[in-house]
Amino acid sequence: LLSAAEIHGFSHQRPQVFQVMTPARLRSRTFGRIRIEFITSAHTSDRPTDVVNTPTGTMRISTPETTVLDLVSFPNASGALFNVATIIGDMLVDDALDINRLAEVASGYPVSIVQRTGWLLDYMARQVDVEVDTEPLVPVASTRVTPTPLDPGHGRSGTLDRRWTVIVAEYPDEESS
Repeated sequence: LLSAAEIHGFSHQRPQVFQVMTPARLRSRTFGRIRIEFITSAHTSDRPTDVVNTPTGTMRISTPETTVLDLVSFPNASGALFNVATIIGDMLVDDALDINRLAEVASGYPVSIVQRTGWLLDYMARQVDVEVDTEPLVPVASTRVTPTPLDPGHGRSGTLDRRWTVIVAEYPDEESS
């Protein structure tokens, strides 16, 4: 999540923990000054990854597209929706996302995550004044007609975005939490 975003160069702050996605339930651990937080996702091993060099060898991290979907999937572990939106905006400015590849990866995520991701991409593209064609995501997102809240913690009241079928109670730049 935030660790992958940082490695890809898209984190404004160094995460206070190193986050690891794993299909197994593991307790968070501390090794010296390093805290490792394990986040469980049954489909982690099915997700696209990149291999990066480290001072002690190599490690697998999620691709930028997988990272975005994971950030949207776990907003609380990602520093809240505002932080997720900021990271997405930075990725759009740097042209770091391949929307066609994102759409391919998105087919393996819950539709509600794809709906939220599509909305955040469109919203942040306007905020950072970047043109992005999110049309490849629409077929994946439109398989669900039930509106989903942008922020699951805000319930189902708010403005409905018909393109993404997302209920927006609060915009990321207005977020109070």
